[in-house]
Amino acid sequence: MLDLAYTSPKPRVISGAKHDWELVIGMEIHAQVSSNAKLFSGASTSFGSEPNSNVAFVDAAMPGMLPVINEYCIEQAVRTGLGLKAQINLRSAFDRKNYFYPDLPQGYQISQLYHPIVGEGEVLVELAPGVARLVRIERIHLEQDAGKSIHDMDPNLSFVDFNRTGVALMEIVSRPDIRGPEEAAAYVVKLRQILRYLGTCDGNMQNGNLRADVNVSVCRPGQYEKYQATQDFAHLGTRCELKNMNSMRFIQAAIDYEARRQIAILEDGGTVHQETRLYDPDRNETRSMRSKEEAHDYRYFPDPDLLPLEIDQPWVDHIRATMPELPDAKKARFMADFGLTDYDANVLTADLESAGFFEAVAQGRDGKQAANWVINELFGRLNKQGLGVADSPVSAAQLGGVLDLIGSGQISGKMAKDLFEIVWTDGGEPSDLAAKHGMQQVTDSGEIEKAVDEIIAANPDQVEKAKANPKLAGWFVGQVIKATGGKANPAAVNALVAAKLGL
Repeated sequence: MLDLAYTSPKPRVISGAKHDWELVIGMEIHAQVSSNAKLFSGASTSFGSEPNSNVAFVDAAMPGMLPVINEYCIEQAVRTGLGLKAQINLRSAFDRKNYFYPDLPQGYQISQLYHPIVGEGEVLVELAPGVARLVRIERIHLEQDAGKSIHDMDPNLSFVDFNRTGVALMEIVSRPDIRGPEEAAAYVVKLRQILRYLGTCDGNMQNGNLRADVNVSVCRPGQYEKYQATQDFAHLGTRCELKNMNSMRFIQAAIDYEARRQIAILEDGGTVHQETRLYDPDRNETRSMRSKEEAHDYRYFPDPDLLPLEIDQPWVDHIRATMPELPDAKKARFMADFGLTDYDANVLTADLESAGFFEAVAQGRDGKQAANWVINELFGRLNKQGLGVADSPVSAAQLGGVLDLIGSGQISGKMAKDLFEIVWTDGGEPSDLAAKHGMQQVTDSGEIEKAVDEIIAANPDQVEKAKANPKLAGWFVGQVIKATGGKANPAAVNALVAAKLGL
């Protein structure tokens, strides 16, 4: 957690026809483990392969095939738990979750209901400077992903692709601590950021590598505080689960619609039934998918083909020792070491590539100036052209070279922007390009003084005005810089103009 004071945001309040209502949200994030092989087989996890080309015998549930656990997936789950300040359970176990669907060849999913590998943790979600929501993590368990049913290739037939079958997922289950749609989206963003820093999930929502199930309920003001005091869910409303959300915008829209749907039911004297619902973004509505199953509906029982998983504390300690610097710590360090604002530090630590680029530029230079150039000039240009930091035509060393020329007084800020454009387009060493294009500032006091004298001598009326109103001395500065082709050092010009005019 950040070593900074913060206040919790107020819950989102929705006005119904009769009463005010508050939102209560819990989330289950399914994060695909970054691993080249699946959880219980050596089949590839690569995305975009030909259908059914990444399927081992055990994935296809061929008779007699037994699962063999992928140790690296276990390591990735432990690393994730450590990154979320969670309890690592040295003993965990796998269970069979029984249900029947065409894309589940075994007729069951191997999961962890009773003894998950990771216990309670937390995520601090910053919503504004000094305002954050602490979201408690209840558990993280490992499980297999299912395959994919395809219904739009033939008007009469459905097809099944088993490439995803058996891919390792981490299900990260939160407590109902989130109190609004914006908080829910911010929580997913923060969790994805942490996973990417850890290297345990790439967070690609378009490919389905990060998906969110959102549990939404509403309650009257004051009820949530009773739940907090007692941890009794009876004080909260009946929840409905919004399944497989993969867009921050859709998550917010779906929560808002579902909350208003439940409020309308309750204010009409009806009852909200616990169920799983799907969000239709085209109609901006949620639709019933199925009644919400409980654990007994899935007939959970310990998987007989897998022994309980036991890991050693020294192994966990080794993983802890190799943990990278995480976003909150990096942000705090950037603010302390480089004097950055909260906003700038947030932008620069949003992902590892941005943070690494900035730090390479800022090393040994003015941190605030480096942040300004990276955020405004570089990121602005990258965003305009739809490029990522990794695709930047300007390297950190080249941008640092531009800043060095500014710092030494060889070029002005305006020249630097022109030079940045040349580096972006043509590449090359900034100092060589500055020399080639005649961009060096005139710092010779004699040459600048000559230009100042000529401008003053040619404009006696303006001299009298400037003496009467010193603010008008800027006119002379502009004229001198213009006369020198923009190459005169502004600081030197200012000093000479003030001296010559006796200001």
